[in-house]
Amino acid sequence: MTYDILIIGGGINGCAIAREASLLGLKVMLVERDDLAGHTSSASTKLIHGGLRYLEYYDFKLVAEALRERERLVKAAPHIIRPMQFVLPHENAVRPWWMVRIGLYLYDFLGGKMSLPRSRGLRKSDTLYAAPLKHGGSGFVYSDAFVDDSRLTVLNAIDAADNGADVAVGVAVESARREGGIWRATLSDWRTVEARAIVNAAGPWVHQMLGSLGVNASSNVRLVKGSHIVVPKLFEGSHSYILQQPDRRIVFAIPYQGDFTEIGTTDVPVDAPEDARIDDDEIAYLCEAVNRHFTTQITTADVTSTWSGVRPLYDDGASEAKAVTRDYVLELDANGPALLSIFGGKITTARHLAEEAMEKLAPSMGFRAHPVSRARVFPGGAIADFDTFHAQVVATWPFLGEARSLRMAHAYGQMLAEMLGGITDEAALGPNLGGGVTEVEARWLHDREWARTADDVLKRRSKVGLHLSAAETAAFEARWNAMFPREPSYA
Repeated sequence: MTYDILIIGGGINGCAIAREASLLGLKVMLVERDDLAGHTSSASTKLIHGGLRYLEYYDFKLVAEALRERERLVKAAPHIIRPMQFVLPHENAVRPWWMVRIGLYLYDFLGGKMSLPRSRGLRKSDTLYAAPLKHGGSGFVYSDAFVDDSRLTVLNAIDAADNGADVAVGVAVESARREGGIWRATLSDWRTVEARAIVNAAGPWVHQMLGSLGVNASSNVRLVKGSHIVVPKLFEGSHSYILQQPDRRIVFAIPYQGDFTEIGTTDVPVDAPEDARIDDDEIAYLCEAVNRHFTTQITTADVTSTWSGVRPLYDDGASEAKAVTRDYVLELDANGPALLSIFGGKITTARHLAEEAMEKLAPSMGFRAHPVSRARVFPGGAIADFDTFHAQVVATWPFLGEARSLRMAHAYGQMLAEMLGGITDEAALGPNLGGGVTEVEARWLHDREWARTADDVLKRRSKVGLHLSAAETAAFEARWNAMFPREPSYA
């Protein structure tokens, strides 16, 4: 089989590139050795944001680009992305009030014409915002957005597949070599495929992949671990907090899955992608960050779950991990059939990165690159107003129940009509595997979203694992494995 582009890596960048390329009419194959968003792309802070703190490092171009993308994404995927207000308390502050105020004005300015509310100071009437804080209501409020990062990655892959891309999960590239004007690649499932170009979107493994392809890169990558903790809900409301720390870092406290608060992130240099594990110092650091600001105090015993990801940041020579740019570099090796390697990047700018990747590849591959996804809605995202849509879901499938209908409306949006078409009662959903995930939904996740294991569903596609006990998780896994016996792994 011959493709125009073989993409290695099923994180947000690889899936966004697959989407962009397939929309341009190119024949695309994406291979991912584990799960889509199985590593860094499911371990983010789960924000679509311009990066307020990047202004401190004069990264104005990245902030402006990210804010433009934020506006596009909020409109393109309103089921998995929702605007959110962020409270920035001015307590224990290491930056003067005037500096923060100017920074927020600049943030609004760089965002241009936007639908989200602009920044302002905290008011006496903001009792909900001030109530959890130790020192009352001095500070600011600004806007960004929350995203289900795993589902955004999967939606990119679904859109790519719906436009002709082949997506292979659980499949690795064993070897690849240039032969004349093509790449010949051997996959772990024993297939051999040919491609006119390869995109190396292996994330933290980008350098390792280059080595296996026999290519030396001029760019380097800095591996920086970011860890998060989850604790029982610390405050009421749908807003979040951005907390200044004595080391000049910031830590977010974000409502998560209804009953919890997500706290993160850290910035810890690591040596290998496999080092994506939280350590005791990070847990203590995040607990202390919360205790500095909130009246509700937490200890390590309150932590119900954690996640860590290794960010493959472009090495710009910064001395500290927190100062390393979150911008990306696309490195093209055109010594024969093209090889494009992705260094850096972030969830918010993945679509724009994919657009630039096509522009980079177009001259050597002989196709015309032009914008195809800027105004394109993601699968399920054709929703004018989410609350109205959710009410329609409840009315159409009342047997789902309030909690499950809300979860599924957020996860699938308008795709629910395809999943639940013809189903008129709860019995038709089939057995409940656990957490409200029934046979019908499980088959959708397996057949349409490449879920291969219980973890793929519980930790990434649905997040219901957060609400299950160890025994319930084990029961879910047993039921899943009975429905979908594991195929032999060649990776």
